Amino acid sequence: MQSRSIALLAVLLMTTPAMAQQLPHTPAQSQPLGPTGGAIRQQPLDAGRVSGSVEIAQPAGEAQVTVRSLEPSSVVGQYRIHFAALDVNGDGFISREEAQANPALADEFNSLDRKHRGKLDRADLAGWLVD
Repeated sequence: MQSRSIALLAVLLMTTPAMAQQLPHTPAQSQPLGPTGGAIRQQPLDAGRVSGSVEIAQPAGEAQVTVRSLEPSSVVGQYRIHFAALDVNGDGFISREEAQANPALADEFNSLDRKHRGKLDRADLAGWLVD
């Protein structure tokens, strides 16, 4: 039984490269960024210090690709909120829609919504509250 398994494995390993060569080559495609459910803040590439950079190898004749990470020039945003002012419907939660009134909160909504409920309560926002 064990020798049959080894023989089968050997056959599979020998045929795998041949099968991989027969797969059609599909060129990479780019698409526009889809809806994010919140605001995306951007800063110009020349604003802030470059904290990392890498060149991605491309086939001959194709444009060079460079990916850079930037340290923000400043932390912009209102990270202190009045819960009652954002809880427009008074249900004791700030929904994703209500959070859109504060761009910083809208940006951080997914990371703050650790319970994946689509809403935040006072405990979720403990470090953000001023009231």
